[in-house]
Amino acid sequence: MGQFDFPSAAALAQIKSETLTTSPIDKAVSRFAGIGSKILELAGFFGAATLTDLIQELKGLAADKDEANLIFFGESLVDDIGRLYQSNDEMRRHVDQLLKSEEFHEAVANATLHITRTNVMTRLRRVSLLIANGVKVRDLEPESLDDMMRAAVELKDRDIGLLGKIFKSQVGLLGSYQVLSSEWSQQVAASWPNDFSFLDSPDNRHVRSSLARLQSAGFVQEVSTMMARTGRVANQPYGLLPDGRKFFERVQEIADDRRS
Repeated sequence: MGQFDFPSAAALAQIKSETLTTSPIDKAVSRFAGIGSKILELAGFFGAATLTDLIQELKGLAADKDEANLIFFGESLVDDIGRLYQSNDEMRRHVDQLLKSEEFHEAVANATLHITRTNVMTRLRRVSLLIANGVKVRDLEPESLDDMMRAAVELKDRDIGLLGKIFKSQVGLLGSYQVLSSEWSQQVAASWPNDFSFLDSPDNRHVRSSLARLQSAGFVQEVSTMMARTGRVANQPYGLLPDGRKFFERVQEIADDRRS
């Protein structure tokens, strides 16, 4: 293959060469120094900066952050879609068709709003994977994708790690029992103490917060049991919900099957 294996890769490279004569990180470092000086001036220590000067610096910093996020997101999405595009002829035809659709354009436009809410690269990466995996399975339903993007930029890495452990333990139950039924609850409660006894370790003191965030996102559900509450996390089961399975599957890396 040539230097650019996917059409959008060449376009992104051109945009970067034309608009980013200075990297967003270099710009941010420079602005931080300027902002610090203006704050000291406004505090009356020296100089004659105005509040307007400070606001302009803050606006520039926000713009630089957004630019850096957009470029990281753009590079990630190009790479992810490129992997799909080069995997096989059937997928290439599918990608060609879907990337011209209103659904895809809406998904990318929505992503640009969510990625301005974080500077954490792993969270930006999740947003890209949500779109690319949505393309892969032909599902870019706007409302569901918006909810998942919101979770992608709000959840911590340890939240995703815990969701992965619950997924591994319980994904089979979603196909065998009706969610929230008594049978499902019983199976979740029966497996939880054995699979998640490690949660009571001092090293996992943040697990309650993770479970609360996952439940707030609609990815897991606390399951009622007949056992008396002891305060131990390992004795209070949580069940994987369909949206949790979908989200976890959609933020997985896409295999690189591109032909060399």
